Order: sequence, then C-alpha cells, then structure tokens
Amino acid sequence: MSRIFGFLVGALWVVMAYGAFRRSMAGWAADQTDIGFWWAVIGSLLAIAATGAFIGTWLHTRRQAAR
Repeated sequence: MSRIFGFLVGALWVVMAYGAFRRSMAGWAADQTDIGFWWAVIGSLLAIAATGAFIGTWLHTRRQAAR
C-alpha cells in the first residue's frame, strides 16, 4: 500500500511539473522572458522532486533478500 501511495505522490509531482513547464512555454511565447525562466526553474524543481519520490519509494519498499 505504501508503494502505491509513494508512486501516486510522484505522479502528482509530475503533473505539477508539466503544468509549470506549460506556463513557462506560454511565458516565452508571450515574450515575457522572466515569467518563462522562473516557471522553468519551478518546473525543474518539481521534476527533481518527482524523481526523488519515485526512486525513494522504490528503494524503501523493495523486499530484502534473505541471508
């Protein structure tokens, strides 16, 4: 159950990162370079958080081999 929750949290971070990158592209298209840049920074940080959630969930919920 915790694995499902962890991956759902990671998926939520991915959705938020996607939204931030879309806002960034809209800012660049509207020639608002500051908006485009900062939304790209936010999207990158959210993407890093999503990657951490996926990797952390996978590492902390895998079964240990018997010794």
